[in-house]
Amino acid sequence: MRCGEEEAAAWWRAAWGPALLGWVAGHAAQLAQAGLWTPAAYGAVLLAGLALLAWARGRRETGPRAALSVALALALLAWAHAGGRAADRMARLWPAGLDGAVAPARWVVTGLPREEARAITFEARLLGWEAGAPAGLPPPDRVGTLRLTWRAPQPGQAAPRVRPGEVWRGTLRLQRPRGLANPYGFDAETWAWREGVAATGSVQAGGAAPPQRLSDQPGQAPVARARADVRAALQARLHGRFDAASVGLVVALVTGDQAAIPPAQWDVIRATGVAHLVAISGLHVTMFAALALWGVGLAWRWLGARWPALILHAPTPLTTSLAAVALAATYALFAGGGVPAQRTVAMLALVLGLRLLGRSWPWPWVWLAALAAALAVDPWAWLQPGFWLSFVAVALLFARGHGAAAVPDGTGRLRAWLRDFWGAQWAVTVGLAPLLLFWFGQVSLVGLPANAVAIPWITWGVTPLALLGVAIPPLADAAAWLAQGLWAVLEPLARWSGAVWSRPAVPWELALAATAGAFVLLQPWPWLLRAWGALLLWPALAFRPATPPHGVFEVLLPDVGQGTAAIVRTAHHTLVVDTGPAPGGASAAERVLLPWLQALGARPDAIVLSHDDADHASGWATLAAAFARAAWWAPAGQAPAGLPGAQPCEAGTGWEWDGVPFTFLHPPPGWSGQGDGNARSCVLLVGRGGSAALLPGDIPLAVEEALVAAYPGLRAGLLVAAHHGSRTSTSAAWLDTLQPALVAIQAGWRNPYGHPHAEVLRRLHERGLAVAATPTCGAIAWRSDAPDQWQCERARRRFYWQGGGVTADMVAAAVGAVAIGATVAADDAAPSSR
Repeated sequence: MRCGEEEAAAWWRAAWGPALLGWVAGHAAQLAQAGLWTPAAYGAVLLAGLALLAWARGRRETGPRAALSVALALALLAWAHAGGRAADRMARLWPAGLDGAVAPARWVVTGLPREEARAITFEARLLGWEAGAPAGLPPPDRVGTLRLTWRAPQPGQAAPRVRPGEVWRGTLRLQRPRGLANPYGFDAETWAWREGVAATGSVQAGGAAPPQRLSDQPGQAPVARARADVRAALQARLHGRFDAASVGLVVALVTGDQAAIPPAQWDVIRATGVAHLVAISGLHVTMFAALALWGVGLAWRWLGARWPALILHAPTPLTTSLAAVALAATYALFAGGGVPAQRTVAMLALVLGLRLLGRSWPWPWVWLAALAAALAVDPWAWLQPGFWLSFVAVALLFARGHGAAAVPDGTGRLRAWLRDFWGAQWAVTVGLAPLLLFWFGQVSLVGLPANAVAIPWITWGVTPLALLGVAIPPLADAAAWLAQGLWAVLEPLARWSGAVWSRPAVPWELALAATAGAFVLLQPWPWLLRAWGALLLWPALAFRPATPPHGVFEVLLPDVGQGTAAIVRTAHHTLVVDTGPAPGGASAAERVLLPWLQALGARPDAIVLSHDDADHASGWATLAAAFARAAWWAPAGQAPAGLPGAQPCEAGTGWEWDGVPFTFLHPPPGWSGQGDGNARSCVLLVGRGGSAALLPGDIPLAVEEALVAAYPGLRAGLLVAAHHGSRTSTSAAWLDTLQPALVAIQAGWRNPYGHPHAEVLRRLHERGLAVAATPTCGAIAWRSDAPDQWQCERARRRFYWQGGGVTADMVAAAVGAVAIGATVAADDAAPSSR
């Protein structure tokens, strides 16, 4: 019997590592599915995994074959876990065929509302349909979370107020989550999937039946209600006495509501590399747990001195450890439960549990167990930059501290602490640089001094005072006062011209290799070995994307919604044509164009505004501030007042870059356009003949006819349909003259104008012309050396929640990261029972 128990214990010790690796790899691999299976299929995978695990457990072998069996079994279980949850989430998505449906309904507010000047956005749960709802709507209990926006019905009115737990009745307009599809920038559809948002929509505030609050039931959303109440109390106390940035930081550190921080301050946060301190990170949770250990320990020992039986039945180490983990988990849940917080709670629970059991694990197993726990909570955490940055940072710190010398006594203690602190900051800065370049295309060069100040300032100053300020309001004032001091330090650092090092977006292969190189470089090995780490780092740091060869150009048409923008690249030059719309004040230039240009490592040499309509020119100020040296072109008299040096785009004007001609065909010099602003649009021809691209702005039929008469031999491989495919453009004569290989249409998904118009689409189809439209295609990429070929972003990189498709880069990077973890873990012994 004793021999059997020892064999079982040995098997469990040997199985932990392969099991964790299999669990992580299985989740990563499931994301690579082109499409989801049925729930029954995932159930079969679950049974297969359990059967294989039982078989491996029964044999009690500890060799390589047993390790492979355990890893495969857990990979199957992880696949079933992630796939089953995905299938359930997919079933709760709003039906695409009902996009735009308007129906009276009852709902309860479940999320922390985000308040703006004239609108409020919040998550809600559908409770039921009201009388008058159209037939065919899904059952309310089969619809996941709603993300609703409620706008003030009249200009000048304030946004309505809602609180979590309130039950409302009103009319909703709903659709499946839909976002812009571009290779860089924010991916709204992936964000919605991660957050479990099944439908987005709006509350219809106008009309004869305005929304009505039916009841207030805080128990329906207790955590969100508590967060909202705490946020309101802090804002009411601090508003008007401290600046908005300081108030927002205090609120964010207590409630996890990062939207409380003004947008301008986020530029400071990103430039100084302190974003990890603003989110509820591992530092905050660890600090909270340390305070809990200390506080609960004092209280328990005080109680034990009076009632000794308490200590006998519940020893102080056990009580304080359980209380610390429970309180840290409560704080993480209250503050939004992000990946860094989940990771820290899992590590705290594991480390304290092992300590209570008198055991220890090598750091790779602790790290891998926390990673596995995070994926068990959220299988799609792989897709978050915070997941990668958080776990890689902790692995860097673990690897650096592995085998560290004991801390000296006396005067050497401070010196050792400072050396360790700066060493840790350097390790994280170097180690995370490849991932920061991969995700964001930039690294803060002032991050070391900024974090040296901000880490202790926030961790041991602002955060504890802010948390205690919830119960003792004057301490919240002290937290805001400290926050003001922190901004005074960070803002000058952010304003330094060299604060941020920007680079083109790094391919995942190079980012992964560079991260491995950083691990090697930071190890306490001989320099000859560490030099290999530098060699792995260099390709990522020196990477530059390929550009078209001489005489060739490419046209990139971003998905900017109901608007127009284009990026034209030659071998050594870049042109931007139009800057897109700014719906709700969110400029497409900032959300789409700037991230894409940065990812390409391109700075525009010239920018053309085809005309001054808001859907073409709303982002001009953003680009003017970012690219001060760019030349500007616009129709005479239509250049914004802030661009006094803009040149008129008159017919016959042009230039040549890298063997590619650029020629304006319209408007003629002195042409007024008969009062029609669209008719004065710049018409730009890039290239020659059938490999040329024509970007016509919003010209109407009359201008098309004039151009056909003036240039009867005009041809184009790419034609961007004028005015988003409106019926006022893209005539039959225009198409017959140009004979394009591709007609690209930039328009918004379900836009209220009906673009592209059915009549235009009929003309195109009658002529057998290829059509690519951003509402269905996403961003469009086209090159002059292959005019009959193009690439749609939605077809290039699609996950199963976007309709199915091929594996995304992040999944491949995830699998590679697991392989690195296995290699590192192999260097350590199996978990011991010391």
